[in-house]
Amino acid sequence: MRLFRSLVLYTALAFTATSASATSTEEILALREGLMLKLNFHAEPRPFVDTPFVDADATEHTLAEYAGKTVVLNFWATWCTPCRVEMPSLDRLQTELGGDAFEVVTIATGHNRMPAITRFFEQQEIENLPILLDPSRALAAEFGALSLPITVILNPEGQEIGRLIGDAEWDSESAIAILSALMENEL
Repeated sequence: MRLFRSLVLYTALAFTATSASATSTEEILALREGLMLKLNFHAEPRPFVDTPFVDADATEHTLAEYAGKTVVLNFWATWCTPCRVEMPSLDRLQTELGGDAFEVVTIATGHNRMPAITRFFEQQEIENLPILLDPSRALAAEFGALSLPITVILNPEGQEIGRLIGDAEWDSESAIAILSALMENEL
């Protein structure tokens, strides 16, 4: 059934898109189902944010490192139950779409102890996501992430084009169809 629904979604996208024009936001929004109905796109891309964050070794990074890729940027915390529920689907999404054109970037924001993050990744068998931290919440504040989880979609220029507040099934047929359409059409 899942394969059939994916085929229908992709076929619908193929019929609505033409080689001469990119898929419109409305056509991509039509691919939303289930929890992906919470995903909203902005009328205009929001400016690039270059606030630093760190990895498990305290090495500083910025979102500029993901230039040229569509990015699913997820803010989460070890104490956030919905965050913990959706994290395995983000890991599967990275397995499915991750590569030269796409990346899932998960950032634990606020007070999150490294042993708790490591234990959670081991328990949930999270193998394809980085351990990144925003201990001061500076990056989350730049994105206006007041509650968790919050997921922001960035275009290859690093601009925010969409946002989903709350948890979602990021490896669902709907999510994969939406993200694939975004990568193909760069809204």
